[in-house]
Amino acid sequence: MPISKQRIQDLAQSYFQDTVNNRRFLHQNPELSFEEYNTSAFIKQELTDLEIPFESMANTGVVALIKGDLPSDKVLALRADMDALPITEVEGRSYGSKNVGVMHACGHDVHTSSLLGVAKILNDLKPEFGGTLKLIFQPGEERLPGGASLMIKEGVLQNPEPQGIVGQHVMPFIEAGKVGFRSGKYMASCDELFMTVRGKGGHGAQPHQNIDPIAITAQIISAMQQIVSRVADPRTPSVLSWGKIIGNGATNVIPEEVYLEGTFRTFDEKWRAEAHEKMHKMAVGIAEGMGASCDFEIRKGYPFLINEPKITEAARSYAQDYLGHENVVELDLWPAAEDFAYYSQETNACFYRLGTGNQAKGIQSAVHTSTFDIDETALQTSIGLMSYIALRHLGE
Repeated sequence: MPISKQRIQDLAQSYFQDTVNNRRFLHQNPELSFEEYNTSAFIKQELTDLEIPFESMANTGVVALIKGDLPSDKVLALRADMDALPITEVEGRSYGSKNVGVMHACGHDVHTSSLLGVAKILNDLKPEFGGTLKLIFQPGEERLPGGASLMIKEGVLQNPEPQGIVGQHVMPFIEAGKVGFRSGKYMASCDELFMTVRGKGGHGAQPHQNIDPIAITAQIISAMQQIVSRVADPRTPSVLSWGKIIGNGATNVIPEEVYLEGTFRTFDEKWRAEAHEKMHKMAVGIAEGMGASCDFEIRKGYPFLINEPKITEAARSYAQDYLGHENVVELDLWPAAEDFAYYSQETNACFYRLGTGNQAKGIQSAVHTSTFDIDETALQTSIGLMSYIALRHLGE
């Protein structure tokens, strides 16, 4: 007899305030990527209190196992990230960050507290289900090389090997009480670009005696946009953006060099590799053709994230059953990047969005901003739905 939806909803309600308390504690005590020592200790203490076995991984990461008492060899992984961002939170919140300049501005406090809430629900239900649930509390999502890649290298998807993995992420533009799904390609790959164009500086009134790196850089920036607008297959979205340009001259001084930082994102690994070659060749070629030199570095980031259709459509159907069809929305392609993508390249993955906004209450700031916040009623949805999805997957 499968565990009833009402049973899980009742447990989600009973553990709601615990989850709120945990979220607020984590929000007040954020830690940057790969520095989540206190967060890791907090998680371990919570798991110890629940008598759930765990092990450390990737330094600050934690992996726990909940085994159902009924016979089954099925294994499903559930993932939450733990790290915060170098952002100063707005003042005036009773649960605001105590670590100046560090803030949970991307909802990882929500993800971690939610997975602890899920652990409580699943632990209570052990006598009534079969199979194993692997709970992954992952560090360093916000910083290359990404905690997911490190945990995979250390064997997080082995012993036991899950048949799939499920993760969730806050979405302030979806109202609390709703969730979003998308099958297939969902989030972009993400690479960091670093370029230095070196010319010959001098007086701005004598350009013929100089090699102007600013003018050359402008040519490179304009030309490289042709890669995404004319070389890329228009059916494969691509983004090339420069977010930092430094040319330290003056009104009448042409500088020696110009330094740039940018990002390249797309949804196809073959095209990604081709674009890397074309960007490098174009930047160096234009600079040299105009008498300058160019150092062009690409730091390869996360791959694109793909939601395996079978596990994702099953999870969507469980969400519709748990929340009602009207509370499950279809997601668009999202050109942001997430290191959950590494898991999606290794096993069947489903990464869905948890609505955390409340327009009526003015809770709608985007992630990665100093004013980001959530409608905490979303936490009850979060812990209940993920528990329901997990148990339905194991029961199918």
